[in-house]
Amino acid sequence: MRKIVAGLFVSLDGVVEDPAAWHFPYFNDEMGVAVTEQLATADTVLLGRRTYDSFAGAWPARETAGEADAGMAKALGDARKIVVSRQPLEFTWRNSEQLRGDLVEAVAALKQEPGDTHIAMSGSVSVVRQLLDAGLLDELRLLVHPIVVGKGERLFPEAGTPVPLTLVSSQTFKTGVLHLVYSPASAS
Repeated sequence: MRKIVAGLFVSLDGVVEDPAAWHFPYFNDEMGVAVTEQLATADTVLLGRRTYDSFAGAWPARETAGEADAGMAKALGDARKIVVSRQPLEFTWRNSEQLRGDLVEAVAALKQEPGDTHIAMSGSVSVVRQLLDAGLLDELRLLVHPIVVGKGERLFPEAGTPVPLTLVSSQTFKTGVLHLVYSPASAS
């Protein structure tokens, strides 16, 4: 069975919304390695619609430009991209398709498909929450930034159900970002 590995940029106060507004001052080579390991090594990427729209609006042009992140852009372009949305979608980025049917059932079936790598997720916090609640998320990789954003959508809602996790690994980057990898406590 394939693993689903989600990666998120998160502020110290748990905000995951609009990381472009606060994330980039903390990006360095260490973080680049962590993100590449999680995303660019996957042959399948599962994305929410808003995250897909953001990626599709940026990564194809980066691939064409051929600059420093062109390798990551090509890997993302070559990967199978499965987009979660309740509305019909049209795609312009190669290898993109819409997830069909019930999220939990479709993702459970996706995990059973053959593949050489994990299934990666980036952002897509509502999908991450649903898969974690359903017991389908195998690993949660958080890049916790040393900044208090103060407002915005948080990783976990205030009225949410407790989700026990087990710390698999931790690393502190030179910028003060913590790279924390968790698995569901039941998977330990």
